[in-house]
Amino acid sequence: MRFTRRPGAMALIVAATAALLAGSGVWATAASADSTFIGGRTHNNAVASTVPGNGDVNPYGVAVVPRSTGDLIRGDVLVSNFNNAGNQQGKGTTIVQVSPAGTMTTFAQISGTLPHCPGGGAGFTTALVVLRSGWVIVGSLPSKDGKPDGLGKADCLIVFDSHGNVAETFAGDGINGPWDMTALDLGGIAELFVTNVLNGIVPPKPNSTGNSTANEGTVLRLLITSGADEPPRLLAATTIGSGFPETTDPAALIIGPTGVGLGRNGTLYVADTVGNRIAAIPNAVLRLSDDGTGTTVSRDNSLNGPLGLAIAPNGHILTVNSGDGNIVETAQDGTQVAETIDISPAGPAGGDLFGLAVSLDGSAVYYVNDGDNKLYVLS
Repeated sequence: MRFTRRPGAMALIVAATAALLAGSGVWATAASADSTFIGGRTHNNAVASTVPGNGDVNPYGVAVVPRSTGDLIRGDVLVSNFNNAGNQQGKGTTIVQVSPAGTMTTFAQISGTLPHCPGGGAGFTTALVVLRSGWVIVGSLPSKDGKPDGLGKADCLIVFDSHGNVAETFAGDGINGPWDMTALDLGGIAELFVTNVLNGIVPPKPNSTGNSTANEGTVLRLLITSGADEPPRLLAATTIGSGFPETTDPAALIIGPTGVGLGRNGTLYVADTVGNRIAAIPNAVLRLSDDGTGTTVSRDNSLNGPLGLAIAPNGHILTVNSGDGNIVETAQDGTQVAETIDISPAGPAGGDLFGLAVSLDGSAVYYVNDGDNKLYVLS
């Protein structure tokens, strides 16, 4: 389904985007499957705690600041928190900023409710991006009681300025439980690619296992303005993926399509967590149609409930598993090209790894471990 904010906007934006992409590097040739990015990386170190002054825990989203502006410092890492100090899921309200040297500060915090967010705005998810113009956008998926039965309305994406103040919210237009997000930042405009995990799940409809399940997870592409002089505006929304499996879970609150990364070939890669696979949606930047659950790039083998996803400098797909503590590197042809690396001995339950992001110089990978509420770097 496609939505537009004004007549003719989509055609103009598609034309402008196509022109800008010619010099963006998005369409560059990917590396061959016999190269590796994580192979040989042996330094795995904690950078800092991600627990702010209000005690929020369960770090989810990770994003590296691309340019210094306001309180944002180039190369620092932003981390969003999903739980509150009482470890209730879907109640975290903070984004922290961590320097590579290990200094942690609170970048943004909301108090009370946001009137334009259907669920009030809480439970900051893995959906976290920082644009070059200084806008920070995070997904909200709240639970009233920290459990699946407390899941409510769709909620929103929250836009903060470079000083951590709420500047705008995006709701509706298919946004329904924004769970992860990546962006194509083209300066004055940007495209956000957002996974949604509440379609068909809320209100909960427990099955024989007590969980609510559906095959209705979606991937949206949102066209927004992203200039530095005024808050972003939502120009158009297009559903480019749908039918992904989702389920509520007492330990994880909800499981559904999580990590997303835009490859150099213009393909969007999606971590289909429940399906234990990496999916590909081709021509994601410009497509006007829904590709369903996409094409399977890789399934099973070293994948074990992939959550966070990032694109390595060599074009390969990096994912972290929810079922164990491994990071997995996969070529675009589906080959798992390097031995998996156990970066988080999480025990039999797993599930401690969520967001990850590559450093600006391409030499390292940042990730969060919600078992000990810290940001780590693998280099």
